[in-house]
Amino acid sequence: MKIAILGAAGRMGQMLCNLASQNPEFESVVKCDIVDGYEKTWPENTDAVIDFTFHSAVPANIARAVETKSAYVLGTTGLTAEEEQAVTDAATKIPVVKSANMSLGVNLLLDLVRRAAAVLGTDYDIEVVEMHHRLKKDAPSGTALMLANAAADGRNVKLEDVACYGREGLVGERPEGEIALHALRGGSVVGDHTVMYASNVERIEITHKAQSREAFAAGALRAAIWAKGKDAKIYSMRDVLNLND
Repeated sequence: MKIAILGAAGRMGQMLCNLASQNPEFESVVKCDIVDGYEKTWPENTDAVIDFTFHSAVPANIARAVETKSAYVLGTTGLTAEEEQAVTDAATKIPVVKSANMSLGVNLLLDLVRRAAAVLGTDYDIEVVEMHHRLKKDAPSGTALMLANAAADGRNVKLEDVACYGREGLVGERPEGEIALHALRGGSVVGDHTVMYASNVERIEITHKAQSREAFAAGALRAAIWAKGKDAKIYSMRDVLNLND
């Protein structure tokens, strides 16, 4: 199988390249980046493209994937509405696996968060807290948004109707049903996420801590293998890991 890794000079890109080079499934790996010394595009016969670049680069990257008829694995977060639309349009022509977090643990966590929110109801206040390294550019993290959306799904509400992004000043009492998100930044933290359910009598916390970026890279490579030859549409890691049943 022939793949291309976009953003190969970055932290995730380097991890992806290292893991891919050790996997006999991959016949060739094209390393692409805007940095000197890397390829700027990939050939026509590339089976899959893994994109961990910057959100503004996604429309051009996915347009090229359509040209080369390559499956497209998107791990980049922070996309604007227009950039999201470019992904949606491309998915009518090629298979796209899109996820803010590709680790097995986080995708299992999403099911737990959804189920807990459904069982506990609005008697339990939900707070989502995430922490990442100081160099991360977007906040809250894509994974935190996934978790908050999972909690909202469990309650059969839309996140945009109940979300609170941080607090400052005299904000008043916490309204029932609110789902709050808080972003912490510092040091070299790979990624910590905690979903808290707090009632008047107890508190439940579900936490995932990434020890290494290898968890994300391994998931992305698994997604690339899985996506080859699939029908044109948008898939999630739930599809890749067969968690939809």
